[in-house]
Amino acid sequence: MRMLSQDEEKDADVEVNWEDQQRINTFSKTNTRFQNLQEELEVAKKEKEALEDITTELELADEDQPVLYRVGEAFVHLPLDQAQKRLAADAEVVEAEVARLQDALDMCQSTMKELKLQLYAKFGTSINLD
Repeated sequence: MRMLSQDEEKDADVEVNWEDQQRINTFSKTNTRFQNLQEELEVAKKEKEALEDITTELELADEDQPVLYRVGEAFVHLPLDQAQKRLAADAEVVEAEVARLQDALDMCQSTMKELKLQLYAKFGTSINLD
């Protein structure tokens, strides 16, 4: 433990009004959403990588042999060209999802940055938003 300096004591005496509390609440909600979006983005990136690996594997596959393709939780036999078309469509969907998640993350970051500036300007070291 350490004693607060006089400047830090003055910062601790700042009154929290309704608007400040709304900003703190908004920051908290945005931060939680940011963390959830980061987790979703990691899952989407792994799925994208898996689809890219499968695409590479299908390039080496025999055209005469049917390919097992996952549809939901089941696997179906599809001709190679049809499997490649479905794979390309699935890859586009995942790519769009990654882009959407990245945009949402960027929006959350900018909102949190703005709120941090406002809250740190008023409360200084008496608030921790990290």
